[in-house]
Amino acid sequence: MSSTHPDSLVSTEWLAAHLGDAAVRILDCSFKMPGVTPLAADDYRARHIPGAVFFDIDAISDHASPLPHMLPSESEFAAAMERLGIGNDDRVVIYDAAGLVSAARGWWMLRAFGHTKVAILDGGLPKWLAEGRPVTTEIPSPPPQPYTAHFNPALVRDKARIMANLTAKTEQVLDARTRDRFEGATAEPWPGRRPGRIPDSLNLPYGLLTDPQLRTLLPADQLQRQFDEAGVTADKPVVTSCGSGVTACVLAFGLYLIGREDVAIYDGSWAEWGLPGATPVATGPATRA
Repeated sequence: MSSTHPDSLVSTEWLAAHLGDAAVRILDCSFKMPGVTPLAADDYRARHIPGAVFFDIDAISDHASPLPHMLPSESEFAAAMERLGIGNDDRVVIYDAAGLVSAARGWWMLRAFGHTKVAILDGGLPKWLAEGRPVTTEIPSPPPQPYTAHFNPALVRDKARIMANLTAKTEQVLDARTRDRFEGATAEPWPGRRPGRIPDSLNLPYGLLTDPQLRTLLPADQLQRQFDEAGVTADKPVVTSCGSGVTACVLAFGLYLIGREDVAIYDGSWAEWGLPGATPVATGPATRA
């Protein structure tokens, strides 16, 4: 089984050969949980792939929302892309410092605003460093580029849609968190959130989609096997969720590589659903019908 969208994943060899290509723009989309130091931006300043600019998912967000890094408006996203020197026709390659965690959030954000020429660096910065490839402290200053964003609502779900789906059951909800968080057996890292999961949701920890040593994506047939074992079926669209809408994008990326076009992200994820209130929560080991 081969990937349906091979251009969405580039190798370190490919990127090394295209570092000087003016039509290829590189984004460091590294992210850390609040309170973790050094900050991802500090890590970027200390070393990054030559030519990469820092794509800050906390900064490029809806600052009017109390929830973490929610999608910004079209105009806010377009302004951020202009500041980063990215044009609509550029091919964008995204990586992060962990291998594949927050790079997928950047990939999804660009696609959510209509930018389809976007790929993830397979293995991310860890593989790049392990191969002895160059890094730099030089911060590029690309000239601003005109950018037009076109929001695609089909790639996003909100709390109301997830709540309605509890009854309608027209979409499969797939949670990227670890099994203990999914089952409510451990406290949530986001303060004030209840432990547990969205009722009837499925679980596939995002780390199971990558090789634990190489940090690279599993081959397409192994990706398919992971989704099959998690209970994902082909007859209904998929909505992926996680703690705050970041690692949910890893699952969405994996599904995209094996040909699933009917996948959306619950942007608020558990940071929203887990707040005290009327949203129902399930705990304990999950059983599938």
